[in-house]
Amino acid sequence: MFVLDEAVIGDAARLAAVERTRRVLPAQPIPLDGIARLAAGLLHTSMAAVTLVGEQEEFFVGVTGMPESLTSQRRAPLAYSVCKYVVSHDHPVVCGDMRGDDHEQLHEHLLMTEFGVRAFLGVPVRDGQDRAVGSLTVFDTTARQWTDDETAVLLEIAELLRPPDVEEAAVATLDSAALLDSVQEAFLALDPDGVVVGFNRAAENLLGFTADQVCGRHFDDRLLPDYGGQPIAAALGRLFAAGPHRPVLREVDVRHRDGHRLTARASMSVVRGSAGPLACVFLTDLSERAAAQELADRHSSFLAALLDSLTVGVIACDGEGRVVLLNRVLREIQGLPATGAVPEDYPASVEGLLHDTARQPMPWRQTPLMRAYRGDHVEAVDVLTIAPGHPARIFATTAQPITTGDGRLLGAVAVAHELTAMRRAERFRSCHLTVQEVLTAAGSIAEATPHVLRVLATTLGWPCAELFLIDELTGELRPVGHWDASGGDQNDDGDFFGHVPVRGHGITGRVWQTERAMWVPDIAGSADLNNPFEQSRVRACARHGIRTVLAVPVRDGGTLLGVLTCYASAPEPHEQLLTVLLDGVAAQLAVYVALRRTEQLNRQLARAQDDFIALVGHEMRTPLTSIAANAEMLGDDADALDGEHRQMVDAITRNTSVLQQIIDTLLELAGMESGHLTPRTEDVDLAAIVADAVRRARHGAADSGVRLRCDLPPRLALHGDGARLRQVVDDLLSNAVRYSPLGGDVDVLLTADDDMAELRVSDTGIGTPAQERDRVFDRFFRGSNVRHHGTAGSGLGLSLARTIVGLHSGTIRLTGNEPSGTVVTVRLSVRQPARPPA
Repeated sequence: MFVLDEAVIGDAARLAAVERTRRVLPAQPIPLDGIARLAAGLLHTSMAAVTLVGEQEEFFVGVTGMPESLTSQRRAPLAYSVCKYVVSHDHPVVCGDMRGDDHEQLHEHLLMTEFGVRAFLGVPVRDGQDRAVGSLTVFDTTARQWTDDETAVLLEIAELLRPPDVEEAAVATLDSAALLDSVQEAFLALDPDGVVVGFNRAAENLLGFTADQVCGRHFDDRLLPDYGGQPIAAALGRLFAAGPHRPVLREVDVRHRDGHRLTARASMSVVRGSAGPLACVFLTDLSERAAAQELADRHSSFLAALLDSLTVGVIACDGEGRVVLLNRVLREIQGLPATGAVPEDYPASVEGLLHDTARQPMPWRQTPLMRAYRGDHVEAVDVLTIAPGHPARIFATTAQPITTGDGRLLGAVAVAHELTAMRRAERFRSCHLTVQEVLTAAGSIAEATPHVLRVLATTLGWPCAELFLIDELTGELRPVGHWDASGGDQNDDGDFFGHVPVRGHGITGRVWQTERAMWVPDIAGSADLNNPFEQSRVRACARHGIRTVLAVPVRDGGTLLGVLTCYASAPEPHEQLLTVLLDGVAAQLAVYVALRRTEQLNRQLARAQDDFIALVGHEMRTPLTSIAANAEMLGDDADALDGEHRQMVDAITRNTSVLQQIIDTLLELAGMESGHLTPRTEDVDLAAIVADAVRRARHGAADSGVRLRCDLPPRLALHGDGARLRQVVDDLLSNAVRYSPLGGDVDVLLTADDDMAELRVSDTGIGTPAQERDRVFDRFFRGSNVRHHGTAGSGLGLSLARTIVGLHSGTIRLTGNEPSGTVVTVRLSVRQPARPPA
């Protein structure tokens, strides 16, 4: 379909017909630009063209909406033509999307790449001999699917362009009957009495009568003409009497042979010859025009229904700047009747309604529609509508001028898409981010509250907000802070901010009791707020211009921490959206309060733990030393004791040693964590340290029936405290052997690369529950399975190991060993020296 047939394009007869048509077609009574506008309007496109296709160029004889740079010379090279395909195939040609078409000549066509054309539909324009000399084509800048009905409409319009086939040679020598039969329009010749003396073939085709049936008879006998209800004889008499120099154009109704009436345009003139004057009448069938007008009316009704069904607002003005179209959405926004004429002075009717993003009134001249009327192309400008007693609404408005192909201004159109919810959601997201920044920078909730409430109230466009928190000691709800948009306190009479809520009474008190959000759209008209305390709050709100109140609980999980209350001076319709925003901010406040309280509790616990270690270290060590010394003295005199007393002395000695070891470990931990005990670093051989620890642990492993295996390099040098590292290895081996069953295995693997040394101690013992592995390095913590297993221990060994490894800038990690057991991995730097304590 899109292959150019150069033989057809270059055919000499066709090119001669093109030249004749170029001379004859502009003389047609119908303006060719009007034909293009008609086609574009009926098919709802912005561009249309009537073109004649020559051998090297195409000629624009009628255009609308086409780029001026293309049509200003009224001709263009065939490289810019798609009409050539219509002529080549002598058939309608359609393309729904040039960019996506498989034919290379379309998706790289100059009309698309230079002028943005995406779709087109073209039908042949024929001369009197039915030769394809050009095309009537409509274009669209967006992809679309053309229908058969649209093709049929375009074919009907193209028929209006078929010119009469009149040769330019002198007609004096031509046979008049043959000449009239070659004319495409119906022709009748009447004598002064109204008798038909001439009737050509086109008239036979139009009216259904043959020349023999009409000629020689009076016009009224067969054709029953209706000339505005006037007798045809009187009209003919006036025509013969006037003898006009130019044809007289009238519309008449005539009868077809089958009985139906035809509306035709009659071009009437008087020709005087040797046989006397004759009235020459050319009839042009207007039924196609009537059908086209009817189709245009249907399309217009469809367009009006379509515009009213849109969810966006549409407004248009004419070439004088008068508003001529408002669809249903804009009428509803402006409170106008759904149907009817646009107000005569429309700009005055919207005065004070339209505002810019700074909420400043927008003059009519600065509206997007009027900017487009002055030639601007306006892209998505936000326009606010603010009416008394109603919340503001935001519309993204796009507007552009409406012009003809030659640049003549026809008017402008603007489309407004409501973005109130979207813009509010964007502000809400920004509000959450800003609140997070405020909370991150604040040192306390009291410091953060005024700034958080300012951000929140500004986002809502509300005048004030207040935060209440439950006191941890008394359990009462107390005010923490507030914000007032006026810059004042709003509490000059002591009745607004800072009041103490009553549980179950008032809006804040009810949220405190129910732990559910509460929305009061009109506090003055609320029948639920009827007790004395609530009525006093209602009066206080009324004095300060408050209409709407929204309060939400501040919760940390299932624990109520407080209530966030906001006040609006106008009714708000978006209850759910606003509740979502307040819930989000309340959640941020809850997290902040909970974290602050947790940090405070952690500090208290840390102080308590430090106090406990100090107590153990300083208050228990001296008594334990005395007990140990006396137990030792008693042991020296064991021969003087009986067996039961010797067992008592041994128990005292043994348990005193255990307690002494725990105290020593605690003091070591405290000393290393505080920086009083620092590692004595030097170059050490970690492989030798591990090997010696393994040799020492083999006896205990053998006694427990545990196989102890190791894989060590010959030497592994690093910088560290050998004695402390030996403590770590001994403790890991002791734990692995202690918690492995009879016949179990303990594997020790030491490896290194250029940067790190890695020690892995694996066992097949009872392991550690996955949910407790992150806590095994905490002081005094022992796994639940270890406690139930009945194995003795203090819960300090791994804490001490983690501290020693940390002082060597290393890491220690505990993981599971499938199918059972534990893997402890220690990683130490082989390059960097041990770090000093923090």
